[in-house]
Amino acid sequence: MAKITYKKSGVDIGEAGIFKNKIKSLVRESFRPEVLKDIGGFGSFFSFPKDKYKEPVLVSSSDGVGTKLKIASLVNKHDTIGIDAVAMNVNDILCVGAEPLFFLDYISYSKVDSGVLIDIVKGLNRGCIEAGCSLVGGETAQMPGMYKQDEYDVAGFCVGVVERKNVIDGAKISARDVVIGIESSGLHSNGYSLVRKVFSKSELIRYSGELLMPTRIYVKPILSLLRVKGYGLRVKGIAHITGGAFYDKIARILPDNVNVRINKDSWPVPKIFKLIQNKGGIAEKEMYHTLNMGIGLVLIVEPKAKEAVISKLAEFKLKSWAIGEVTKGKKEVEIV
Repeated sequence: MAKITYKKSGVDIGEAGIFKNKIKSLVRESFRPEVLKDIGGFGSFFSFPKDKYKEPVLVSSSDGVGTKLKIASLVNKHDTIGIDAVAMNVNDILCVGAEPLFFLDYISYSKVDSGVLIDIVKGLNRGCIEAGCSLVGGETAQMPGMYKQDEYDVAGFCVGVVERKNVIDGAKISARDVVIGIESSGLHSNGYSLVRKVFSKSELIRYSGELLMPTRIYVKPILSLLRVKGYGLRVKGIAHITGGAFYDKIARILPDNVNVRINKDSWPVPKIFKLIQNKGGIAEKEMYHTLNMGIGLVLIVEPKAKEAVISKLAEFKLKSWAIGEVTKGKKEVEIV
């Protein structure tokens, strides 16, 4: 009788070790000076730059890519999915003004080609470099029976820091403040269950280039904006337009005594969103409650800062528009 082994059960420890050795030199490209050791240990070491802060506050986030992965698998394109995983996390902590310091990933699968795993890590590394943070470790979990062959899941976790006095929590948002919308790079990483319901398999393949466009990372432009004396600190609120989109994500940062009114005609909605809406016969409110409609990040600023903020973002080749205003109300979002 043949002996049962872990490898015969579906987990190849040797192959996992080869994979980790292959990516060590790759992830070093994202290392900040504070990283003390290579990946592969029982823990990741990051020396906190305490001299840069008076009252540092650590900020963390954990998120995944969602069913966008289904489209990546459908067309066998995996090199940008890691960017999405990084973006979903670093853009979230950016909303309170935090600078990302380091990132860890989690990749789980039953059986995939090692080249796919390396492509995922390449994307994670590119995303970390773009966000200015370090890819210091993670977990690659082979779990036979949990996924179909060639399917996988990717999620991540990041830690950042912000000076306590510079925390952006929306508490100072008041009536007459201006809402500035910053362009997205496409659908980012939300609403794909709806998209997969609307489009056929052949349509998903046809539009895969647009549907797999990686989530835009806003870290460097926004941190640069916040550090500018004179108007940077007049940013009172930041919302990352992800699940729940305009209605939920903007409402999250509002004080109890104000509303936000969004003018949906104040920016050009990319064609892909109109295609999804028309093909699926989707109600307009549902669209703005599910998809970003071309706006990936929202800033709420003092009226006198509006033009300067838009101009500063343009220096980073980011299009932005005044898309609404703050009014007296009850912590609600209205789209007109």
